[in-house]
Amino acid sequence: MILDFAPERAAMATLMMLSCCAALAGDATDSEAPGAAPRWTLGGFGTLAAAHSNNDQADFTAHALSPGAAGYSRAWSAQVDSRVGAQLDVRFNSQWSAVLQLLSERGLRGTYRPVVEWANLQYQATPDLSLRVGRITLPLFLAGDYRKVGYALPWVRPPVEVYGAIPLSSSDGVDASYRWQAGATNNVTQVFYGRTDIPATPGARARSHGLTGLSNTTTSGALTVRASLLRAQLSVDVARQLFDGLRGFGAQGESLAQRYELENKRSFVAAAGFSYDPGQWFVMGEAGRMNTDSHLGDKTVGYLSAGYRHRDLTPYLVYSSSHANVATSVAGMELSGLPAPQAAAGAALNAGLNQLLAAIPRQHTISAGVRWDLRPGYAFKLQYDRITPHQGSSGTFINVQPGFRSGQPVAVLSAALDFVF
Repeated sequence: MILDFAPERAAMATLMMLSCCAALAGDATDSEAPGAAPRWTLGGFGTLAAAHSNNDQADFTAHALSPGAAGYSRAWSAQVDSRVGAQLDVRFNSQWSAVLQLLSERGLRGTYRPVVEWANLQYQATPDLSLRVGRITLPLFLAGDYRKVGYALPWVRPPVEVYGAIPLSSSDGVDASYRWQAGATNNVTQVFYGRTDIPATPGARARSHGLTGLSNTTTSGALTVRASLLRAQLSVDVARQLFDGLRGFGAQGESLAQRYELENKRSFVAAAGFSYDPGQWFVMGEAGRMNTDSHLGDKTVGYLSAGYRHRDLTPYLVYSSSHANVATSVAGMELSGLPAPQAAAGAALNAGLNQLLAAIPRQHTISAGVRWDLRPGYAFKLQYDRITPHQGSSGTFINVQPGFRSGQPVAVLSAALDFVF
C-alpha cells in the first residue's frame, strides 16, 4: 500500500480522523435540524518510543517541559517521546462546537499524569469567520496544531532546536480565524490573546500574560507557508537565590539581577516556515527568532528537511541549528578590593550567572531516518541524530555533569511506533 503521508496532508488526515481541529468542526452545513441532539466524536493518538544516547554525562530531551532521560540517567529511555492522547469533539449545531483533549506524557515530576491540552468552545460566526474561547493551540510553527501527534509528523519528533525552544503548545484565552482568498491562494489569518501558567521546573512555574499573536497560513497547490508573531510578558521563578545574592552586592549586583532575572520580562517570537509537497517527495523548513530580556537571551533557530516516498517507506534527512545572538558569558561583578569571604561569594554568584547564560542552546544536528507506514493508522520510524553542542555550550541537553564535553558530537538513536484511533 502506498500512503500519501506528506507532512501537511498527513496532518490534515490525522486531524480529520481525530476531529482534532476545531476549525474543521465549523465546516458543517446548515442542514442540521434545529433541536437535534449534539454529535459526539471520540478519538485518540499515541506514540510508543525508545531513545538511546551514547553520552553518559548528560540527558537528551525533546523539550524541557517533558524531559527525557536518555544518556546520563539511563542508556535507553522510553520517556523522551512516548505519550498517549484522547480527544472528545462535540457539535451542538452548525455554529457551536467544543473540543476537549487530554494528553499523558512524562512531566517534570516524573509522572504521566494526564493534563488538559485543549479545552475550548467555538462559534462559527460566518462560513469564513470562527471564534474560540478556552485553552487553544498556539499556531507558532508549521506543526503547531499537531506537534504532539507523532503520526502526523514525518520524523520521530520535531527538531528540538526549533520546537524545544518554545515548548508551549497552548494558551488560555480567545482567538479568531478568518479564511480568505487572494487569486489562487487560500489563506487563514488568526489572531489570539491569552495567558499561560505551567510548571517550568519541579519547584517553579512559568507564567505569561498579555500573550498576543498573529498567524497567517497560505496554501497554493503543493505549497504551504505559515508566518507567526507572538509577544508576551513572561515570568519564570528560577534561580531566585542567585538573583537575591546578586542584589546583596549593592548597585552592580542589582543591575545584573534586573538585566537577567526573568520576572515580568517582555518576550517576542517571530517564526516562518514552508512545506512543498508535490506527492512523491517533500521539502520543508522553518526559521525563528526568540528574544527574552533575561538569561534566556536572544536566539535564532531553524531547520531544513526533505524526504522521498517509495511505496510505504519514506527516508528523510534533517539539518537543524540553534544560534545565540547575545553573549553567553559576562564578566559579572567587580570583586577586587573586597574581603576574601565576600569575594569568594561574589565569584560563586558570577559563575552561577554564567552557568545560566551558557544554557542558551548553541548546537546543530544532522538527522537521518525512515518512516514505514505498516498499516493504516500505524507508522514505525527509526531515526539517527548526530547532535553537536557548540564549544562552551551544553546545547539542549539537561542534567549536565562535570564530565560533559561541548564541541563533541553526541549520537542519539530513536525508534517509535505512532498510531491514531
